[in-house]
Amino acid sequence: EFMQAFWDIEEAQDKAIQLLASFVRDKSALPYLLTFTELITFAMKTHIGSLKIQVDGCSLLLEILSQALEQDVVVALDENVTSSLLETVRQHSENEELLSLVCTLLMMISASEVAAENLRKVGVIPDLLSILRNFLHNEQICLSCCGVLWSLAASENNVDQAVMKSAVPVTSAVLREHLQNGTVTESACSALWALSLQGCLSENDYEPTTALLLDALRMNPERPVLAKNACLALASLLRLSEIPALRFIMDSKGSGINLIKYAYHLHFDDPEVVENICMLINEMVQYDDVVLDTLSQKMEELLSEIKSSFPSS
Repeated sequence: EFMQAFWDIEEAQDKAIQLLASFVRDKSALPYLLTFTELITFAMKTHIGSLKIQVDGCSLLLEILSQALEQDVVVALDENVTSSLLETVRQHSENEELLSLVCTLLMMISASEVAAENLRKVGVIPDLLSILRNFLHNEQICLSCCGVLWSLAASENNVDQAVMKSAVPVTSAVLREHLQNGTVTESACSALWALSLQGCLSENDYEPTTALLLDALRMNPERPVLAKNACLALASLLRLSEIPALRFIMDSKGSGINLIKYAYHLHFDDPEVVENICMLINEMVQYDDVVLDTLSQKMEELLSEIKSSFPSS
């Protein structure tokens, strides 16, 4: 009632947000705090020029959503919330600290199909790409934006291909910049996988993207999630053309076949990694020229090993 009565007074709204933040650590307060999400975003929208309200509001929303996630509580955020967050992004496009908070929020809410659709409706993708270009060095921003791109591109709803195609070079730039950061690399690989599934990569993208994905796997072989994502993205590319398949087996830094053998030996006890490796091999052998190379590099030994470990496969 206080927030609604004094909605136009910046200091009143910020005091209310700070008071609410003091209750976040009390898990029993979560059901009440959830009812405030729209009021918090309304305060942010009303006082869009106030950096303090934007930072405090985003921080509080993040705390609330994190608590909800921990307690397995579903949070329904309508289009007003997503449009308000996008307004924050546009008004404060140069503030790295705030953008890091907002992008993390966007990643969390985009996991919901309804919220992802709302983000698509309000036209978030060009803004995300602009943020990535400006803050390519920021690991949290890159992680979050790639997570949102994956959610939007992986959606079954119609995707604006023209907009999504413009995400390919930016996502590749993220992967190139953060190859040594396994968490960011996992997120970028999943985004590239989703973009390739949507047919957003052009023929000119096939070779450099294949090389980048191989580099990601080469730099972070011990990470099972990255192995899954990279194999899925590579399989999707190989399905499209023989060009990435040839690059895969003849990469200047070493054959991709040796890489997936190594990945298998690291993660042989992870059925999902093994399944994705098998999917990649299946796409590889559709090309006659590639089959000859797989034989010369003793791929059949790997397949026999997988068969003996997973008799039902």
